[in-house]
Amino acid sequence: MLKFVTGNAKLDKQTAIFNIPAGWTCPFAKDCKAMVNPDTGKLIQFEGVKFRCYACNSELISPQARKMRWSNYNALTNKVSVKGMTQLIENAIADLNLSKIKKIRIHESGDFFNQMYFDAWLEVTKLFPNIIFYAYTKSLKYWINRIDSIPSNMFLTASKGGKLDRLIKEHNLKFIEVVLTHQEAAEKGLELDHDDSLMYTQTKSFAILIHGTQPAKSDAMKAVMTLRKAGHMGYKRGAKK
Repeated sequence: MLKFVTGNAKLDKQTAIFNIPAGWTCPFAKDCKAMVNPDTGKLIQFEGVKFRCYACNSELISPQARKMRWSNYNALTNKVSVKGMTQLIENAIADLNLSKIKKIRIHESGDFFNQMYFDAWLEVTKLFPNIIFYAYTKSLKYWINRIDSIPSNMFLTASKGGKLDRLIKEHNLKFIEVVLTHQEAAEKGLELDHDDSLMYTQTKSFAILIHGTQPAKSDAMKAVMTLRKAGHMGYKRGAKK
């Protein structure tokens, strides 16, 4: 059985979150590429990375989170069809308290790792029309392949910094960009998101501030430290924006 979590540091308990292993399931990651060894719990690093995937941090400090994400992934990859994956996800959602769940974030950790998996989520969203489904993704080609078939309750945002960024401009996709400062967001004309709401309440692209543990001495880590000194403690409810 697949497992969801409800809420996190910035999302309320009305949001269910589905996770799979960070990095291992992100075929088009580039600027943020990182992953954690599932057995040792040690970080696997890559050259040329501008900032570390925030989702990796949970797997570094929590064997339980790591185990759950791999369990989800293994259950999915045991299925050999869209129908099989769809039924697996549908059953897991049906087990949630649907009187309280209003939104489902597809991947706080991980991404659409192949077309079949992406297509399964399209089918799932049709089965639960009263729930908002949303996802940030670098797997843009799977999205483009089905761009005319996205259900009205599914909101996708291109996560800038991947291997397929060229498709953002080519297809005029809404995107999210990680920025190092408030000023950078302002200069790029991007509103800062603090609780995922810009995903499903507007059609304009937006930004998110760098957060989480970053590589030592990197520009990303320097930016995080500067933000912390200014009172920004990341994306916790009630934290300074």
